[in-house]
Amino acid sequence: MRFHVKQGGGLSEEGRALLLEGGRALGLDLRPQLERFSALYALLREGSQRTNLTALRTEREVVAKHFLDSLTLLVLPLWEGPLRVLDLGTGAGFPGLPLKIVRPELEVVLLDATRKKVAFLQEAVKALGLQGAYPLWGRAEELAHRPEHREAYHRVVARAVAPLCTLCELSLPFLRVGGRMVAQKGPRVTEELEPLPRALGLLGGSLEEVRSLHLPFLEEGRTLVVLGKVAPTPRTYPRRPGVPGKKPLC
Repeated sequence: MRFHVKQGGGLSEEGRALLLEGGRALGLDLRPQLERFSALYALLREGSQRTNLTALRTEREVVAKHFLDSLTLLVLPLWEGPLRVLDLGTGAGFPGLPLKIVRPELEVVLLDATRKKVAFLQEAVKALGLQGAYPLWGRAEELAHRPEHREAYHRVVARAVAPLCTLCELSLPFLRVGGRMVAQKGPRVTEELEPLPRALGLLGGSLEEVRSLHLPFLEEGRTLVVLGKVAPTPRTYPRRPGVPGKKPLC
């Protein structure tokens, strides 16, 4: 396995220890994936010199707030088997790349509307040797109406993309009936949850679980909001680009 990164550009010994300890706190043994995470860190550092990939600059921040935060998804028993997963608004690849590294059997589509970030993801996927990871450029409002994406995914994940009412309209049309969408949110989501039933009713979704947890090493709470797909989404959704954010359904 070869990673095309500069020598010495990966995680330090302290960073590696931090990642392994944080993984154990989440019930994960990350030793088999350590070199890939180290290479991903190097790629992020190199890529950030060319374009604005992430606001996080220190190694500790990247390990805790990108790698480990992404892996909090794995506290949910939703990832076994060869599932097709869409990472909606992936940015520099989070949570999709860490999820793919730890669960290589998943097929992961990394969707973002910024060309430069998708170009970075194409380089990263190739350098990391990730088979079954596919960067995709475009707007969710448009791609969700294409037959190859419409109700074609077992799982959709999104981190810090939009308020839940907007996110429901953007994500549920991608999910097949019986699939799950997981939104990674901060600790205060009550206001977003209260009006959610109206949007879910229109889109064929249901609220299944709201799980609170703490990010390893940080006094920061996280909430995983799990939505289920119980009926097909009407063809009118999602509405045209920009409308779900400007005029949310709830």
